[in-house]
Amino acid sequence: MKQLLLDISPPCLPTLENFVPGRNLELFETLKNILGGHEQERFIYLWGVNGCGKSHLLQAVVESFIQNKLNADYINCGITQNFKMDFSVVDKINCLTIDNVDRLNASTQIDLFNLYNHIRDECQSFMLVSGSVAPSQLKLREDLVTRLGWGLIYQVHELSDNEKIQAMKKHAKRKGFELTQDVCNYLLRHVKRDLPSLLVTLDALDLHSLREKRPITIPMLRELLLPAS
Repeated sequence: MKQLLLDISPPCLPTLENFVPGRNLELFETLKNILGGHEQERFIYLWGVNGCGKSHLLQAVVESFIQNKLNADYINCGITQNFKMDFSVVDKINCLTIDNVDRLNASTQIDLFNLYNHIRDECQSFMLVSGSVAPSQLKLREDLVTRLGWGLIYQVHELSDNEKIQAMKKHAKRKGFELTQDVCNYLLRHVKRDLPSLLVTLDALDLHSLREKRPITIPMLRELLLPAS
């Protein structure tokens, strides 16, 4: 299974079109309204557990801005903690998204605090930020926590099992095969349960099925998953 996961092509680019809203419909509609120019909110903070879809949404919003010939940037604090940005450059960015803000160190918390103030006072950029918990529970500077709560705050709810199953079946159908309920249930019990992991595993299984010219069945899943356990 590990080799199969390496063999498959990279996941599809995150977009709003391939995001499954589930219980996040209000957030989903708000982001679409902002992108469509029907809502003027400039600051939104998202929070939720790993795998709930926060990163997908941040990257999807950036992609939407870029597709509309606007400047946008995605910063993942789990990879980079550099916020020493030239404000003249920030002024030209229409959308700035900052992921995993709870991973900032003391120095870069000050940088982000200053960035918030500059965007509010000097330019009209849209800022979308994410963290693992609500702003009031973040272990960050108090003044930065206040800034993170300036705009709308949404918890991103993880999909229910039924919603994940529907997403897997829809993904399978797009790839040209049918996925049975039993196979979906087995995947939920034996692989990582977040949707990106489920879809990557499904792609690997589809590739193996095509190579072996066998349908995806529970015996095949057992055959592939047990060696990696």
